[in-house]
Amino acid sequence: MAQATEGILNITNGDCAVEIMSSASLPGRYLPWRDILHEGPVPAGLTLEALSDVRAAAIAGRGWGDGEAIRTSFAERDAILRNAGHYQKIRLWFEQDLYDQLQLLQLLAWFAEHPDEVTALSLICTDQYLGLTTPASLTALLAFEAPVTADQLALGSDAWAAFCADSPEPWAGLLQRDTSALPFLEGTVRRLLEEYPDPRTGLPRTAYQALCLIAQGEQGFSQLFSEYQRTESRRFMGDLGFWGLLVDMTRAASPLLTVGDRLLPSSILADQPFMLTEFGRAVVAGRDTALNRVLPDRWLGGVHLTADNSWCWDSAAQQLSRCDPS
Repeated sequence: MAQATEGILNITNGDCAVEIMSSASLPGRYLPWRDILHEGPVPAGLTLEALSDVRAAAIAGRGWGDGEAIRTSFAERDAILRNAGHYQKIRLWFEQDLYDQLQLLQLLAWFAEHPDEVTALSLICTDQYLGLTTPASLTALLAFEAPVTADQLALGSDAWAAFCADSPEPWAGLLQRDTSALPFLEGTVRRLLEEYPDPRTGLPRTAYQALCLIAQGEQGFSQLFSEYQRTESRRFMGDLGFWGLLVDMTRAASPLLTVGDRLLPSSILADQPFMLTEFGRAVVAGRDTALNRVLPDRWLGGVHLTADNSWCWDSAAQQLSRCDPS
């Protein structure tokens, strides 16, 4: 085990939280994790560094940054984690939403595999959004700090393995377990499952909600994204991810949305109006389904949804099944 020669390592979800920590003069070093793990492949069986290469390529492939810059950032991040044993304490700061909880699972799994890399590991995880707090209110969250327990490490490791599996069945199986050691995990499991196509609409929850909002008249992107955020009890998707989802629905073989003759870039056009196609209107009205017309090509953790590997999640029945496109 490396000798602890430094103070506190604060690991959190991203740069907004780090900026507030810095403004609060919170002691220690700050490490933003940044990765958008609910977007793109997260396959099992890779080292930390190999997975970071996969993640960097996926993020760059979506047009969300320069691939080399992302790889460099991840390499620097991973090197700090590899040297976690040099710190007297590691403090994990994460929120309740899907974005944060997946990051937390990755870290808990890593620490479970490397027990000699930390002398003291603690967690601060509440229902407050760290990036929206003030320096004073963030400092007040220290009252919720608690040591990470063996049960949390074990559950986090199992949940991360389930997330990275090439079938969604282990992830759905977490709903049959006692997940109280990580109070926000059950909601995380359910919300990710809702990103599998619904057996009736053929669409993930986020895509269907976007169509419904556009059908109600919310057409400009900025207002549409704001209204979408209000539909989430635990907001997790950023504007880039939401923009990418809308663009994908305009480019599908059977488009659900249209923007006229304009080819949309990866970067956001704040006032770009979106309109439902006739097919999109039929799906929202329940007269048609996207299940047999919008073939999936999407990664959710380690699961690659394709025409030959299509899964559905029925939220009403709480049931996972193979999609039936007939």
